[in-house]
Amino acid sequence: MFRNVFFLLLTVLAASPAAAQQRSWAHKMFAEEKHDFGVVARGAEVVHRVRVKNLYEEEVHISNVKTACGCTAAEASKTTLKTGEEATIRIEMDTKRFTRKKESSVIVTFDRPRFAEVRIPVSVYIRTDVVITPGSANFGDVAVGEPHVAKVDVAYAGRDDWRIKGVKTLNDHLEAKVVETKREAGTVNYEVHFRLKETAPVGAVRQLVQIQTDDENAPQVPLLVEARVEPDFTVTPPVIAMGRVTPGQVVRKSVVLRGKQPFRIEKIECETDLEAFATKLPDRNAPVQVLPLTFTAPDRPGDFVEEFTVTIPGRDEPVTFKAYGTIAVN
Repeated sequence: MFRNVFFLLLTVLAASPAAAQQRSWAHKMFAEEKHDFGVVARGAEVVHRVRVKNLYEEEVHISNVKTACGCTAAEASKTTLKTGEEATIRIEMDTKRFTRKKESSVIVTFDRPRFAEVRIPVSVYIRTDVVITPGSANFGDVAVGEPHVAKVDVAYAGRDDWRIKGVKTLNDHLEAKVVETKREAGTVNYEVHFRLKETAPVGAVRQLVQIQTDDENAPQVPLLVEARVEPDFTVTPPVIAMGRVTPGQVVRKSVVLRGKQPFRIEKIECETDLEAFATKLPDRNAPVQVLPLTFTAPDRPGDFVEEFTVTIPGRDEPVTFKAYGTIAVN
């Protein structure tokens, strides 16, 4: 009997490193394995994204994402990751139904290339004395080159002399102004006005700003500011694949330009001296313009890249797109 127990113990000890290694391969893909949201206002939108990258040759598959508490929600941006591909696990805390200290876990389960489970502890402290409505300053989709505004309300219950001193933002394209709207019987109300400047570049804006207060215990109230600055013109497709062609072969493609307002195309120019493209400019103002392109492959074997410059009246910068392909030897 002693011998059986001894061999069983040896088997367990020998298997332990392998089991530990099997658990650790998945953890290595995570940029972080825990997150503390800190102290936040009630009603605030509290979201964090954990980056996951496939470090292995095998394809990785996330079979399930779940949470240990109803105060937390989580989802993966994608579930199948090839070598080198990345995804994010979006974690959100419910600050409307829950208050004070909340602790939870996000459990990410993998079934390929082999089973593994990663548990991400998360925590937050949700204040009961400060309420933010809505939960974030979200500008939504906005046009580039134009200023835009958003507003949130901050309500406080407690000290009669509680004050907001300002808003700390690290974005040069974002301004904030604080306006006190009400103060009575231990309650204070503010409006925080945000202005996204016309200088904001095209792309996503996502920043956590800090509302500065005179509260010694919790002087900062974090607030999420989001926007998506869209270009005034889009080109579809921005890059055209002409494929593999032979000298003299003709290829026809179309490019679609879309604007916020009706516009006219003044001219289109090519960057190189290839002289292989021809088009007919539309003769009307419209929010959508279609450019037909005809490519006649010259007798110049090899790869080629052509950049097109489209001039639009009233727009300082031209709109550009590219075409590429290979001219094969006969």
